[in-house]
Amino acid sequence: MNVRKYLVLLSIVIFGSCGDVLLSRGMRDVGEIHFNQLLHVFSALANPWIVAGILCLFVFFGSYLSALSWADLTFVLPATAIGYVVLALLSKVFLHEHISMTRWAGILFITAGVGFVAGGPERTEQHPHEKAAGETVSIASQEKEA
Repeated sequence: MNVRKYLVLLSIVIFGSCGDVLLSRGMRDVGEIHFNQLLHVFSALANPWIVAGILCLFVFFGSYLSALSWADLTFVLPATAIGYVVLALLSKVFLHEHISMTRWAGILFITAGVGFVAGGPERTEQHPHEKAAGETVSIASQEKEA
């Protein structure tokens, strides 16, 4: 895996975590939104913390799409599991949330468990007799198989 791919995975972790923290910070200003007050969601878009969070999540989403274009979901999602730790640290520092030892242990167990899954290849190998979605088979190759 080259440096560019590591940077894409890092941007998924950073921008996803920062976007979530910024949205949480903004929603503390806005307050509760109930289903019978859905128009209140649009007024929340005037909050600069929420706008910054949405922009971070746009970058996250673009990075996520990029990663999925060259790797399987079963590689990308586990490879970005360190985001759980980053999110907890940002929440503690910037949102002043209390994170119990039980919650820290859970975050670390999840991250470690997902790390075991991420140890595989980026792409699943296809067997020669399987064709990729959308791949066309020429008439000549079909005749050779027959």
